[in-house]
Amino acid sequence: MYKLIIRPILFGFDPEEVHYFTFSFVKFISKIPGVSSIIRSVYEVKDTRLEREVFGIKFKNPVGLAAGFDKDAKLYKELSDFGFGFIEIGTVTPVGQEGNPKKRLFRLKEDQAIVNRMGFNNGGVLEAVERLKKNSGVLIGGNIGKNKVTPNENAVDDYIICFDALFDHIDYFVVNVSSPNTPNLRALQDKEPLTALLQTLQNRNIEKQKTSTQKVKPILLKIAPDLTDEQLLDIIDIVKTTQIAGVIATNTTISRDGLQSANKVETGGLSGKPLTKRSTEVIRFLSEKSNKAFPIIGVGGIHTADDAIEKLNAGASLVQLYTGFIYEGPALIKAINKKVLKQL
Repeated sequence: MYKLIIRPILFGFDPEEVHYFTFSFVKFISKIPGVSSIIRSVYEVKDTRLEREVFGIKFKNPVGLAAGFDKDAKLYKELSDFGFGFIEIGTVTPVGQEGNPKKRLFRLKEDQAIVNRMGFNNGGVLEAVERLKKNSGVLIGGNIGKNKVTPNENAVDDYIICFDALFDHIDYFVVNVSSPNTPNLRALQDKEPLTALLQTLQNRNIEKQKTSTQKVKPILLKIAPDLTDEQLLDIIDIVKTTQIAGVIATNTTISRDGLQSANKVETGGLSGKPLTKRSTEVIRFLSEKSNKAFPIIGVGGIHTADDAIEKLNAGASLVQLYTGFIYEGPALIKAINKKVLKQL
């Protein structure tokens, strides 16, 4: 039904505008008594064999929603009804910002892909915190970044602000230094600044535990698919040095190899089917070269249940959807969870 009827209608409109419309629609129908229960009954797969304990957290199933979809924590409860095991909000920044000028989101239908150059548009971390205070039972990741106007030499301050604000309200953190849409952000992926940033946050993590009722929170690093093997080896060293909990592989790519769509000329990060192979390669490389020293969340080009299984087999402990969720619809979550059970 989604691919035959709903998607063709949604794809007839501007991608960003239809995103906001869909949010409003899902929010509205979920307020109707019984609708949330119906959605869960259709899409949720309940089976204790799907449970995963990763970096000290019990996930009810291994399929999550990647950051960028619910940037401001406005729809995490309703989205969880579609069967996700966890929802990652953000990327949030210390101060709200408009992001890059519109138009900034493009479909590449022939390639089953999306190009975005959103630029960390969000209402600011404190707005997200207010919404997260109402959370009851949804496992939440908090993806944090820096404001566009903050120079890289002061970037750590932005990450600390977001870390402190979210600490009591999320289950794990994701440090985003790999978006291609904030000027110079990817320079923070270099070994020296990245080690310093992660070590500062990890030290803060330990300090926060002393003054909070919460335990130390897992910190994950989200990396780009465009890193070289040498840079990936650096990532393994950095994880070992800083003792962060793991890695999310991967973010969007700046590569345009093999694309057919006219929108391939648009600048920004490419996500979707063209990323399937490369993101799996990065997962496998990190897993094998580190001797499975840390958990990996696999994301990038998951459009089928087989795509998800491939990433799990390559070394991922969990997977996340974004573009595949848009192209394939919520039935994909159920299909992956059922496929996981069949593999047992």
